[in-house]
Amino acid sequence: MEKSQLIRNANRIVVKIGSQLLEKNNSIDTQFIENLAENIAQNPDKEFIIVSSGAVLAGVKKLGLKQKPVSITDKQAVASVGQAYLMQIYDRIFSKYGKNIGQILLTVEGLRERKRYVLAQNTINRLLDMEVVPIVNENDTIAVEEIVFGDNDFLAAHVAVLTNADLLIILSTAGGVYTGEPGQEGSQLIEEIKDVSQALQYAGTSKSKFGTGGMRSKLEAAQIATSHGIPVIISPKKEDIISQTLAGRITGSFIYPEKSKKLSRKKSWLKLLSAPKGRIIIDRGAEEAIRKGKSLLPAGIKDFEGIFSKNDVVAILNEEGKIIGKGIINYSYKEIEKIKGKKSSEVENLLNRKFTEVIHRDNLVVF
Repeated sequence: MEKSQLIRNANRIVVKIGSQLLEKNNSIDTQFIENLAENIAQNPDKEFIIVSSGAVLAGVKKLGLKQKPVSITDKQAVASVGQAYLMQIYDRIFSKYGKNIGQILLTVEGLRERKRYVLAQNTINRLLDMEVVPIVNENDTIAVEEIVFGDNDFLAAHVAVLTNADLLIILSTAGGVYTGEPGQEGSQLIEEIKDVSQALQYAGTSKSKFGTGGMRSKLEAAQIATSHGIPVIISPKKEDIISQTLAGRITGSFIYPEKSKKLSRKKSWLKLLSAPKGRIIIDRGAEEAIRKGKSLLPAGIKDFEGIFSKNDVVAILNEEGKIIGKGIINYSYKEIEKIKGKKSSEVENLLNRKFTEVIHRDNLVVF
C-alpha cells in the first residue's frame, strides 16, 4: 500500500512525545503542547492516544531543582511530583480546545501479565469511545526501565499494538533517521524505510539532559509496530506537525509496515510480552506440525523444564534447544510428565478427563 493511502486510512493514531520534546529553556514547553492540542481538535474524525515522557522534567521544574536527580530513588520521587504537574498542564491546555484527557499509568513489565494487558486495552478503548484523549505515562514512581533505558519508545510501540492503532508517530529532536549526525555535512535524511534492520546501522544511542532514548530505541520500537502492520513516522518537533502529517505532508522518516500476516492481539502479547513459566521440548514432527498452523499434541513432547500450571505461558524448544515459539498450556507440569510422548487416545485414560491439545493453535505463536 502506498504511503499516502496508509496515512489516509489511519483513524487511530498513537503520538509519542519524549522528554526532549517537552523541554524548553529548562521548563515545560506549553506552546508545543498547545499546538498539539489544537492539531488534535482540528482532526475530530481521528482518535488520538498520547504516550508522553517528561515526568522527571516536570518534577524538576515544579520542585525548583537546579538539575536532574542522579539516583533511581530520587528520580522516582521527583517523577511522582512531575506526573501530577504534567497532567495538570495537559488538562488545562486540552480543555481550552474542548478535549478531555485521561491518564493511564503503565509499565512494560505490567503488560507482561495477560490480565493487565487486557484491562489496559479495554480502558483505553473505552476512553476513546467517550471521546477522551488517553495520555499514557510510564509509571516512573515504581518503574526503572523508562528512567534508565527506553524513554517510552517501546511503551509507545506496545500501546500501538494493544490498541490496534493504524499509525505511530514518534516525535524526535533529530526529526528522522539520517545517514550521519543530523546537521553534519553530507548527512542525509532517509525519507522512506522498508527494512528497519538496515536502517539500524545509522542509529545512535545518544542521551540528552532529560531524555534517555536515542534513534536506536526508536527504530527498535518501530520494528515492534511495523511487524504488526502499523506504519511508523519519526518526525521533528515543529508547528502543526500532526495536522501536516495527516494531510500527507510528511516531514521525517516514514517506515513501512511489514507485509506479513497481522497477528491477533493475543498472539502479539504472547510473542512480545508474555513471560514463560517453563519450557516444552518437542520433536521434529511436532515442530513441522506447529509451523503449519496445527496445535501441539502430547505425542510430540520429548521433555519439559520448570514448574507451571494450566493456562501458564511456556516456551517451546526444538530438538536443538532453540526457542521456536510460545504458547498457553492446557496442562500442569505434573500432567505433562504423565502424558509426554503419549498418543492422544491414551491421555483420557491417564488423566481421567477429556483430552485437549497441549497447546491449541489459537494460543500458540511460532517464531
